[in-house]
Amino acid sequence: MSKSDIKNANFEDTGYSYTLSLISGKYKPIILYCLMEYEPVRFNEMQRYIKKVADKTLSQNLKELEADNLIKRHVYPQIPPKVEYSLTDKGHSLVEVLDKLCDWGNENRCK
Repeated sequence: MSKSDIKNANFEDTGYSYTLSLISGKYKPIILYCLMEYEPVRFNEMQRYIKKVADKTLSQNLKELEADNLIKRHVYPQIPPKVEYSLTDKGHSLVEVLDKLCDWGNENRCK
């Protein structure tokens, strides 16, 4: 691509933009990583894993990831209620990407 191509380019039309729209934010990548490593995970387990996250914030991020079909929520019909989260097939398809981010971080963080 040449420098003049940027005049007609639109970042929002890229796959990169779409991916970021699904996983951007402070907690979504952490939620996905947690599920990649430990699925299935209950809400309280995830909250302990992430630490300083409000119930409302975690709940909202989980709902957004579920709406984007990256995670699934399984409710068990019992009292007290039991809910577990796990990755969908679409969510599992992000594992390679998340692994690469982890590898890069391990290779480049200050020791």
